[in-house]
Amino acid sequence: MIGPGTSPAAAVHRAAMHDPSTTGRILLSLLALAIIVPLFPLTEFQLGRLLSSESLTAMGRFLGEFFPPALGAEFLQMVARESWRTVAMATAGLTLALLAAIPMALLATRPLSLSALNRAGRMDWAPALLRQAVRSLMVVLRTIPELVWALVFVRVVGLGPTAGVLAIALTYAGMLGKVYAEILESSDRHASDTLMRNGASRLQAFLYGLLPQNASELTSYTVYRWECAIRSSVVLGFVGAGGLGQELDNSMRLFNGGEVATMLLVFILLVALADLVSRQLRRLLG
Repeated sequence: MIGPGTSPAAAVHRAAMHDPSTTGRILLSLLALAIIVPLFPLTEFQLGRLLSSESLTAMGRFLGEFFPPALGAEFLQMVARESWRTVAMATAGLTLALLAAIPMALLATRPLSLSALNRAGRMDWAPALLRQAVRSLMVVLRTIPELVWALVFVRVVGLGPTAGVLAIALTYAGMLGKVYAEILESSDRHASDTLMRNGASRLQAFLYGLLPQNASELTSYTVYRWECAIRSSVVLGFVGAGGLGQELDNSMRLFNGGEVATMLLVFILLVALADLVSRQLRRLLG
């Protein structure tokens, strides 16, 4: 309704500026705040203690111990050796994870089901049961953190990178399998359906129908997980899985801030290198 003194153009502009979803967004924001705000007292989070003079003094003293970084020749050789071991642990763990994740993803992907293709999307009970079992297995694998797996395998195989490789392999198999299946299920099914209707196998439908259109996204996520595996390898070193993390833990226990600073800088370079590899692969596949 146009009020007195309001031109039709102004009324149209006012109506265009009004977003009908504004009220819903405000209510959702208020609901989110009502849920989030009580969580801070529950976690005993106190920003005042973090910013107190005692905390800031202790933080400054701790950071001051990082300078100058340790640059001794023998120490740098050790850091280079353990960094390479960390990358090897992450790469080996991810490779084992891929060997398990790819078959699980193919079994859990509905567009590759012949029974669903022949029955207008409804799978037979046996393939549906197998698909659900595989998805449940992936849930179990990715639910248990790699740190817990590492603690288990340190007891089984002893200290060293083997425990870290196995821990990364199990957790990342569940993560990769789940995301691979979701990427494949959300893609265009026309090519894969056509191939299977003309007698192609599930593997052929994947290789020639689904993989070409999703190769960039699958590769990008895989390299991202490799970057995450490098970070996980460092963390797993704190529980005896070897690599740069174990040496970092030793230096922190000895309060050797210079060595800690050097290893943290090397760790940052490793993650930056993984990010560079990811960008280059996306560029090649894009």
